[in-house]
Amino acid sequence: MAVISPATRLAPPLNRPFNHRSSLSSASKKLLFLRNPTLTSPIVSVRCQKPFSTNHHQASSVSSSIDFLTLCHRLKTTKRKGWINQGINGAESIADHMYRMSLMALIAADLNGVDRERCIKMAIVHDIAEAIVGDITPSDGVPKEEKSRREKAALKEMCKVLGGGLRAEEITELWLEYENNASLEANLVKDFDKVEMILQALEYESEHGKVLDEFFISTEGKFQTEIGKSWAAEINARRRTQLTNRQR
Repeated sequence: MAVISPATRLAPPLNRPFNHRSSLSSASKKLLFLRNPTLTSPIVSVRCQKPFSTNHHQASSVSSSIDFLTLCHRLKTTKRKGWINQGINGAESIADHMYRMSLMALIAADLNGVDRERCIKMAIVHDIAEAIVGDITPSDGVPKEEKSRREKAALKEMCKVLGGGLRAEEITELWLEYENNASLEANLVKDFDKVEMILQALEYESEHGKVLDEFFISTEGKFQTEIGKSWAAEINARRRTQLTNRQR
């Protein structure tokens, strides 16, 4: 397990409810009530009609929610570039990747001091900015700082589409916590990110007869938690068996 600095927030008890660390000012709340649901987002072109049975605030909230979900549709249709670069037909989408990470958080053994629910939420949102910026990989040659800048700007825009408020704040908080590897939960979810990738690589090797060494090499020695290390070890053991059987 990685050492967490004193500056890092203390991990909450297992399965503690989400307690927001910040709240909207009364002025911010008024802005939410006054938001015009007929304004067209610069990103989302599909908007719902104002329901006749709801008041202005409810219509704005519903409209913003559907706009946000429509934007997130891109996560379902955007393929992960690492697999595209390897010539994988029918490659997984960004949403596919995040979904299995969420399942990992759901089924993993308890880890002392780690909030499982927070891990599930973090897995769901950790790549959400890719709905706008796409899947930026090391092969793109984009510096890490620039990648982070683009994704932060995209996340900010997505939260505007959502209409701000507590849910937008929670998404931002979870995303930043993951990005900065700033908690025990972030350590674990970052491990799940790598575990999911090498598990997918193993599956593609089996399905397509490929050897995808780079994905396994890139994760060696980078797992921070015992769960991550043990799951990665199991995947690598299965891979060795699979490659041995292929050579026979």
